[in-house]
Amino acid sequence: MLNQIALNLIVIRVKDLNRSKRFYETLGINFSYEQHGNGEQHLSAMLEGIVFEIYPSSNNIDTSAIRLGFCVASVDKTIEELQAIETVTVSPPKDSQWGRRAVILDPDGHKVELVGLRE
Repeated sequence: MLNQIALNLIVIRVKDLNRSKRFYETLGINFSYEQHGNGEQHLSAMLEGIVFEIYPSSNNIDTSAIRLGFCVASVDKTIEELQAIETVTVSPPKDSQWGRRAVILDPDGHKVELVGLRE
């Protein structure tokens, strides 16, 4: 049986937010500014159902790193299966404004956000 999964999030960090904004806007992407709770103000755009966010680099965060997000059929079941192969959980499953959500690390240390598919 195939799992229902869809890419829904790409997050990058950049050294110069304004320069990156100009670059991506030149490609035709329209951004809005967002801030989640006490988090950093950042740029956000919706591209064919995928959220593309650009955060300013802070605290010497490596700007080559990316964060991916996937919609999955069941966050809890997926986390359970990933823990069986010793995957590191950064943020355990919990309900959020985006639905059931968890954050894990892939084998190379990239953060991967999992959000439950909404019916």
